[in-house]
Amino acid sequence: MRLFLAVLYTALALGANAAHADIAKAESLREGTMKKLIFSEAQPVSDKTFTDPGGSEMTLADFQGKYVVVNFWATWCAPCRKEMPQLSELQAEFGGDTFEIVTIATGRNPLPAIDRFFDEIGVENLPKYLDPSSALARDMGVLGLPITVILNPEGQEIARMRGDAEWNSDSAKAIVAALIAPADS
Repeated sequence: MRLFLAVLYTALALGANAAHADIAKAESLREGTMKKLIFSEAQPVSDKTFTDPGGSEMTLADFQGKYVVVNFWATWCAPCRKEMPQLSELQAEFGGDTFEIVTIATGRNPLPAIDRFFDEIGVENLPKYLDPSSALARDMGVLGLPITVILNPEGQEIARMRGDAEWNSDSAKAIVAALIAPADS
């Protein structure tokens, strides 16, 4: 039994080190506006609900199993207007089984205004999730917009950025590629 526990502990430790190596590599790839992306130890996220356009409630835990870039934004936010097409480009390139962009309009953002916003900037591949009472945003410590957090496949926050960034930059793409790369590569 002791041998089994020792092997299990070693395997878990090696797995944790591999995960940290991916984070360290991703962190080392920050250049330009991506230098504002601050990596941290994995930490739990809010379980407050938000809704899809049809009113169905969901939580961030619904996205476990992949790396998720969660962008808190609003229709009145000029930096959000600038970065949303770049997030769309990142989703088009990397979105799938291992990665997803989740956009959450926080505060008073009626769906028709969100639709108009997306139409004006030419974004068709990002979700239109709503946090009308800002309960999720407040619980996540969102002070100002945009705020972007990166969640690991376990649903924990591993990085955060305040303000806009060039999410279609070579640096952003390299960071995402490093995060979603298999641990042995």
